[in-house]
Amino acid sequence: MTAPVFVVESLEHIPGGELVVDGPEGRHAVSVKRLRAGEDVVLTDGRGLWSEGVVKAAEGKDRLVVTDLESVWEEPQEQPRITVVQALPKGDRGELAVETMTETGVDAIVPWEASRCITQWRGDRKLKALGKWRATAREAGKQSRRVRFPEVADAASTKEVAALLAGADLAVVLHEDREHESAALASVDLPASGEIVLVVGPEGGVSPEELAVFGEAGALTCRLGRSVLRTSTAGTAAVALLLGRTGRWG
Repeated sequence: MTAPVFVVESLEHIPGGELVVDGPEGRHAVSVKRLRAGEDVVLTDGRGLWSEGVVKAAEGKDRLVVTDLESVWEEPQEQPRITVVQALPKGDRGELAVETMTETGVDAIVPWEASRCITQWRGDRKLKALGKWRATAREAGKQSRRVRFPEVADAASTKEVAALLAGADLAVVLHEDREHESAALASVDLPASGEIVLVVGPEGGVSPEELAVFGEAGALTCRLGRSVLRTSTAGTAAVALLLGRTGRWG
């Protein structure tokens, strides 16, 4: 069995090679995972730093003492970096998209309030929804044993997405256009490093006005294949394709 991953605030200073994991993470380790002395664990700050240790003691219901944390490593940011701009799906499909893209290996996710989105984030709902997306990325990162979790940015407007595309080394909008044949994402030339930004539209599609704005920013329109995927699954499929083509899955 592979060692489970737990998140701590910092790994920069570990006096005596020992650290206490408490709060929600400690409760999950002790009361849910039921870890006991002698079992291996991995601790990470979710920002690339990680260390391997051994459980020294499980105390109460939410306190795990980890020892033998002698070395701390840093996982470098892989290249090229992949950011997905995800239009807001209906219901809990947003969390599904975040979960599967995180498990697949996306580096950053930007929620996008597209004009054809049925779901709109406003006021307290915006803060709550964004919190759910970020919590989902954290939990999916742990589940998939990542030590560098994807950043989930604040919700972006179309203008802000266009600025993001303009600064990318490769900017792509997933779009199925029956009148004008889109290029296949599988055949587009990819940069060896830098930033790839991929836009996934809502169920109703990217509007002509949004496509024009993104085109002016330098984005290509591409298709994945013959079938049309849901907005909650298209990003994951595209990320998997890109990771395979760039060699990051090699």
